Amino acid sequence: MIDVVFVILLFFIVQASDIQVENAHVTKLPGTVESKEAVSLPDEVAVRIEDDGQVYLNDDPLDSPTTKNLPEFASSLNQLRESSDASKAEILVTIYANELARYERVIDVLDALSRAKITNVTFQAGSPE
Repeated sequence: MIDVVFVILLFFIVQASDIQVENAHVTKLPGTVESKEAVSLPDEVAVRIEDDGQVYLNDDPLDSPTTKNLPEFASSLNQLRESSDASKAEILVTIYANELARYERVIDVLDALSRAKITNVTFQAGSPE
């Protein structure tokens, strides 16, 4: 009986070493903060992810639905960040993912946002209006 318990314990110890740690995406989600000064509103950018994997940046399709790294999308985000830094304005990215959009594609978009050093990201259900 004790041998069986040790074999089961050994099994769980071996399985514990196979756990994969996911990388964290550093994003700041919007919240409420009281302010006494006037606050300038950030420039809002809409990113739409369709069911087939096509990514749209402000209604402009970028990259193909099968491209994993999204180079055009990342380049456009870098240009947006650089122009917002030059004008000292913030960028707020709103991601609209369709119900049947793959989670993997949403993570690809978050990776591109992370590479562009854009941290103000929010998700919204439904389509942009």
